[in-house]
Amino acid sequence: MQTWIILCLYISSTAIEICTGIASPLQPFTTYDHSIQLEANIAELWWTVNNAAQEITFELHMKTIGWIALGISPAGGMKGADIAVGWVDSSGKAHIQDRFAFDKQKPVMDNTTQDWFLLKGQEQNGWTAIQFKRSFDSCDPMDVPIKLGTNILIFAYGLDDIDPCQSKVDITYHDDRRGSRILPLRSYADQPADEMLAGLDFVDFRFDNHAVPSADTTYYCKVFKSPSRFLTKRHAIAHEVLIDSRHTNLIHHLDLFECSSNDVLDDANLPDGVCDDILTDTRMCSSNVATAWAIGADVTTVYPEEAGYAVTSANNNKYFMVKIHYDNPRLTPNLRDSSGIRFYLGNELRQYDLSYLIFGTFSSSTSLAIPPNTDQFIVDSYCPPEATRNFPASGINVVSALPHTHLQGISVWTKLIRNNTAVQYLFNAEAFDFNHQFANRLSTPIKIYPGDAFATRCIYSTRNKDDMTLGGKRTIDEMCSHTFSYYPMVESLTACMTAIDQTAWQTIMKTSLPIDNIKLEQWLRNLTWTPKSVAQWQEFYNEAQRFIMYDRGSYMDFNVLPTIPKYEDLQVEPCNRKEIQHSNDQLCHESNDSVACQSTLFLFAFVFFVSKIIFL
Repeated sequence: MQTWIILCLYISSTAIEICTGIASPLQPFTTYDHSIQLEANIAELWWTVNNAAQEITFELHMKTIGWIALGISPAGGMKGADIAVGWVDSSGKAHIQDRFAFDKQKPVMDNTTQDWFLLKGQEQNGWTAIQFKRSFDSCDPMDVPIKLGTNILIFAYGLDDIDPCQSKVDITYHDDRRGSRILPLRSYADQPADEMLAGLDFVDFRFDNHAVPSADTTYYCKVFKSPSRFLTKRHAIAHEVLIDSRHTNLIHHLDLFECSSNDVLDDANLPDGVCDDILTDTRMCSSNVATAWAIGADVTTVYPEEAGYAVTSANNNKYFMVKIHYDNPRLTPNLRDSSGIRFYLGNELRQYDLSYLIFGTFSSSTSLAIPPNTDQFIVDSYCPPEATRNFPASGINVVSALPHTHLQGISVWTKLIRNNTAVQYLFNAEAFDFNHQFANRLSTPIKIYPGDAFATRCIYSTRNKDDMTLGGKRTIDEMCSHTFSYYPMVESLTACMTAIDQTAWQTIMKTSLPIDNIKLEQWLRNLTWTPKSVAQWQEFYNEAQRFIMYDRGSYMDFNVLPTIPKYEDLQVEPCNRKEIQHSNDQLCHESNDSVACQSTLFLFAFVFFVSKIIFL
């Protein structure tokens, strides 16, 4: 009998070693391209993007000796989330499960394919670490593709391990041990270490406790002169947006413009006020974008090593305008703000000057008139080869992208068109989030040459609206712009923007009279919408004649396109499942595998018991 008990215990311990798991780290297993703290002192994430293999390697560290989980969510919650659950068992063996959440309930095992692949795991000092891989798109209907643009991450942890051999030892409710984070996983620009910028000279362009009007939307502009203490040209190597901590949600976005050097400004009376009130005085400061920031983005941007932004000059005549969009829907009175921007100056000039280029539409009703209750409405703009005619023969290098719409925008992309053929995306924000508008760093710079053209598309969803959404400055209005940073700087183009041409509006409105914005908005607001009229409106937008403005810095060029030109588009490849090398332990799943594992134990015990009786 003693022999039987010993054998049974041996069999049980062997089976448990095969069937359990979880993990905890001190140092990452390898060096990664990106890292971020998901929750202070609780959760950290490292990752590296492999564009060639179309996959991401993750490493998740969480302060627990129980299970840990990371998921990709389509909308920010549990419903529809694709979740990796990992743990390290008592023997030190790591495990991972691919799960899917149908709703706010325990995620079930993915019964299609297992697409989170375990690499390593460990557990130390009360922490668990799991290293694993996932393809951008696994072609699995129970997985969420990791798209370009913003990705919604959810994370959680438990206090105990999972035993896949016992259905009762499974994920338990995490209570408040959970969180979420929105990141552009495939184009993230890491925040610099504190020591990188410490000790550098800096220049601040910052408001000084100015009064914010108690209005729903205010655009406030203030012109600054570069400090006189710098008597030579200096390159900024990074900038930091300084958001007044008194009301961090007040600022929707901040733009910085470099004023034209052809205009003379009065240093003793630099323009300062609501932008529309000082429009004439700031006309020379409204074209050349020096940088932009929008709500939800990281506050610090580091420039590529080859290029810097020239904040100062030898003759000390550089002027800049800070333009801040204040969003104050509650009309709160007596608000004051000291936000602005800081440029960190390098100790040496870099090889190239950094600059910015914008594509998209004007922010007016002549450009954007989006019908209500619509899943998807497309607005296209096009910048012809004429725009880049004076670019250097050696080309320019695009290094980052900032897509921008307001509340209804769900996707923004710009394609590079060369010889009437789409070469590649300059950037494709497949998943755009108004509240998290990141400056996306390109994995490798993209070359633009003379004669290149650009197609930009903004896609909107208005399912939550019962009236039209028009282009405008307010948050409830819409915009469509795509800003790119590049080097070396060219002075022949700062923006290429389009609108529906007046003749197209006259045709659809059946009038020969001139049309101003007020008349157009009144006409648009009186339209009645049905599925058929929405489809007809989309066709109008697809085919309408466009008015184009080329901002050349010191002057404007204008042109008309009869319609958006046709071009040979990028080939849309069907989803192709990528096989990833991995070391998953899939010997025991929950449900059926758990029953099989328990049955094996029973069978071994039964055989031994029968043989014991036979040989007595």
